[in-house]
Amino acid sequence: MSARSVAALFALAPVLAQAVPDDAPFARLQTVRPAAVEGNWTRMKMPDGGRTAFASINYLMALDEDWGFGPGVYGAAKGNYGGIFTVGFTGQRRWRLTPNTHLAASLYVGAGGGLSSQQLRFGGGLMLRPELSLRTEVGAWYTGVGVSQIRFPSGNVKSGVGLAFTLGRSMGFPSFSPSDAGRPGRASQRTGLGFDEIALTGGMEKPSASSRDRSGNPMQRRIGKAGAELRQYIVDGSWWGIEASGAAKGGADGYMEVLGQIGQDWPLFGSPRLRVGGQLGAGLGGGGNLDTGSGVLLRAGPTLRWITPWGPSLRLDAGYTHAYSGAYSAPYLRAVLAMPLDRTPVAFGEDAGGIVRVQQLGASVMHLPRMRFKDGRVEAVSHLAVSMTREFSPRLYGTAQAGSAAAGSAGAYSFGLFGAGVQSDPLWGGMRVGGEWLVGAAGGGGVRVGGGAVTQAELWAQWPVSERLRLRAGVGEFRTLRGSSQSTSLTHLSLSYAFGTLQR
Repeated sequence: MSARSVAALFALAPVLAQAVPDDAPFARLQTVRPAAVEGNWTRMKMPDGGRTAFASINYLMALDEDWGFGPGVYGAAKGNYGGIFTVGFTGQRRWRLTPNTHLAASLYVGAGGGLSSQQLRFGGGLMLRPELSLRTEVGAWYTGVGVSQIRFPSGNVKSGVGLAFTLGRSMGFPSFSPSDAGRPGRASQRTGLGFDEIALTGGMEKPSASSRDRSGNPMQRRIGKAGAELRQYIVDGSWWGIEASGAAKGGADGYMEVLGQIGQDWPLFGSPRLRVGGQLGAGLGGGGNLDTGSGVLLRAGPTLRWITPWGPSLRLDAGYTHAYSGAYSAPYLRAVLAMPLDRTPVAFGEDAGGIVRVQQLGASVMHLPRMRFKDGRVEAVSHLAVSMTREFSPRLYGTAQAGSAAAGSAGAYSFGLFGAGVQSDPLWGGMRVGGEWLVGAAGGGGVRVGGGAVTQAELWAQWPVSERLRLRAGVGEFRTLRGSSQSTSLTHLSLSYAFGTLQR
């Protein structure tokens, strides 16, 4: 694939990535689809008269020559609106105009909100953002300017049609066929989403004496956080990644943060497995009545990492979080368990390869019929979520979900969950059945969740729609971990894209 073809992103159909004889013992890397990471900046005036801007990050993968689809997150990054977040999906159509320009029409459908008041209402939480933009490409990078609108249809938050700015980078999405699961495979590049490991994080923050809530009162309680992190290693000991977490203890339910990070560590005492270093992070955070101002967060601190002989890594991170324009800062300490997904490949022919495992990226709708609110109400709420699963073996898999309320009256309620599940071998017509258990953090929208720590259990059945599309339906229960402030049944429907990646 030429550099110009990759930069075009959606101007190519899937192509074969590596030619391996049919009788070779290794699974073939089936396709490399064009993909892109894209960020947007959209200014808007809020109903209470203030002005803000929404920043976003989206991952888009080509479905065919013209269409792309993928998950994204939007958050307030200007004014005094830190804590407004939505999670959802973007569909995009592209038209090639010249070798270095294209026109793109996009529609983002997400759910979330934050900072609700009489003047600022997000309704059920559903957010729509259409956009039309013209992009110019320089190598793998592209910039764009266009018009867009942000609206929450069931609330009063709505922008006029205004300018939007885009920065993106084209890349590839190499993957194996899901039917190759369990077979040995080789690849001279990262497969799937391109991350080397996924990590579960948990820790505490102690707000400084100068920290305040949005009413100006001092913040005195420690805040417990739970979250997840995706990381890619550029070279040995040097990385970049994305982390997201929420409040799980300390009366700050509804707090959420999403940050990008870079870092470096070095061998300690001459051991390549025990490493010490540091990391820097920047992103958006807010909610839970914390005064983070515009929502822009900065973070820095040391890290200690032990790479176990069995594959997973254990980390101890410390440091300091500071709200750039708000009244919140806090030292933090957290423990991290990281599971390998892939690793930096070596030259083809020297790579020992790995085993093909199935990963799925999907859109989920969950209906909870009896959600309890802090004012005593009990109402039905529906959630929109991004879900991801990764097989560790034919029967065991890891899973994560992140989403927000999209229907009902719980706009600004958000959650992040991670856990593990078991599944059967394929049954009739390729159907599978299984069960999973997840834990995490949730809050906002007036929903009663105690400190924010929640859990969810589910039984499910899944059917293959095509080679890569999977339809899943499940039933289960959602509840708080501390006390009995929340407990409700749930039904879950999801459509996911399945692909094979290497477990090296």
